[in-house]
Amino acid sequence: MALVEVKELLDSGVHFGHLTRKWDPNMAPYIYMERNGIHIINLYKTAAKLEEASEALAKIAISGRKILFVATKKQAKDIVSEKAGNVNMPYITERWPGGMLTNFVTIRKAVKKMATIDRMKKDGTFLTLSKKERLQVDRLRAKLEKNLGSISDMTRLPGALFVIDIKREHIAIKEAQKLNIPIFAMVDTNSDPRQVDYVIPANDDASKSIEKILTNVTDAIAEGLATRKAEKDTKDAEKAAEAPKEEKTEAKTEAKVDAAAEAKTEVKVEAKTTEAPKAKKAAAAPKAAKAKKVAKAAAEAPAVEEVAKEEE
Repeated sequence: MALVEVKELLDSGVHFGHLTRKWDPNMAPYIYMERNGIHIINLYKTAAKLEEASEALAKIAISGRKILFVATKKQAKDIVSEKAGNVNMPYITERWPGGMLTNFVTIRKAVKKMATIDRMKKDGTFLTLSKKERLQVDRLRAKLEKNLGSISDMTRLPGALFVIDIKREHIAIKEAQKLNIPIFAMVDTNSDPRQVDYVIPANDDASKSIEKILTNVTDAIAEGLATRKAEKDTKDAEKAAEAPKEEKTEAKTEAKVDAAAEAKTEVKVEAKTTEAPKAKKAAAAPKAAKAKKVAKAAAEAPAVEEVAKEEE
């Protein structure tokens, strides 16, 4: 992960805070000095905090969860939509829809409604509506696209929230706090850093400053996504390599089972072949005994007749 140069932050105007009369005392640890009635942010602390936040965001990206970017102020809208879109992350650049996090089920229904309208246009159902109804549906679709178009792929709550100007996005901050979602934010000298889990003390009004911070953040997320993809590819390759081995072991076991089955059948056949003569002998034995008796009786008959004649 590339380290942030303090000179680059200085060139981007990240160090300019708000007027001293508008400051929040809790930002005192991050303020370097006061000049011409304006607080100057300590850029060494900004660089350290930005590095810490980037590492945490990279870990969230590796885990496969989404990071929701929130910036509804004019100078941040285009930058956020571009940078977040580059890393395929959801973002809110229009009005924050109340209950976006705490009532996520309802928001998902609105997104599904958008998908239903798209389906109607594809299958031709849309053309069966009257002209007035088609106009109303088109307006509804445009409104939903404007407010929720970027979160249409977000099927569950985000793993983290990245906010620019926590004073302006206080509703989003409160919703994330209720759900214990980690909050990353650019915090200016007029804001309370205690509301945020990962503070990046920086000028949140200048577009140059916002772009510089977001570039570093999205680069870290992109690295995290690349690491996740590489790990997935490695696992797939390992599975593919293991598959032939498993097939071989299965073939071996099948061969063993077949051999055992054949051996059993051979034993049974042998047993039958050996048992058959015995059974024949056993069956023939009574017949032979009977034949002997008959022969003996036939042999004794003449002798008996002779004895009878002599007696007469």
